[in-house]
Amino acid sequence: MKQLLHVGCGRKSALGQPLFPAAHWQETTLDIVPGLRPDIVASMTDMPMVPDDRFDAVFSSHNLEHLFPHELKKALSEFLRVLKPGGMAAVYVPDIQNAVEAIAQGRSDAPLYMSDSGPIYPFDVIYGHAPSIEGGHVEMAHRNGFTVQSLHRAIKEAGFTAVQVKRRGINLVSVAYKDHRPGTSPWLNPPCYEG
Repeated sequence: MKQLLHVGCGRKSALGQPLFPAAHWQETTLDIVPGLRPDIVASMTDMPMVPDDRFDAVFSSHNLEHLFPHELKKALSEFLRVLKPGGMAAVYVPDIQNAVEAIAQGRSDAPLYMSDSGPIYPFDVIYGHAPSIEGGHVEMAHRNGFTVQSLHRAIKEAGFTAVQVKRRGINLVSVAYKDHRPGTSPWLNPPCYEG
């Protein structure tokens, strides 16, 4: 059974997604919020309790945008550290270009999409989900934003190899590998930004 570290898990499982079929993966959850009852309570920028070379994959969805730019490399370096050689990081972040294009077209008051938390507007992508922040969840503020090129550069600078980043709807999706990409490992369908 392959081992998955789900970073910033919230209340959802990553199992059952196309990259992580439940029959082949065992999930360990990590979150900074103890009340969510993750397997590991820690910040994604500092996971000393997670051994080196432990996981076959790390999954992070809509977490990196909550970090300050100087924290980003720390988090990605931690992802790399805990992966086995040939291990994969799968990262989803909001596509800030999508939000900026909507604002430039005069659609700042129109939702980009519906989430579990309600409608997400272009300024929510830039600054964080306004109703959550107003409700006292300041950890939901966005401190970073990503384009295809900036996400690719950050992942490469953290030491990953075989990096792909693709715009997919309102998200940027990336797969990247530690040391090498095993021949049968997942890859994003072209066209995408890679190197």
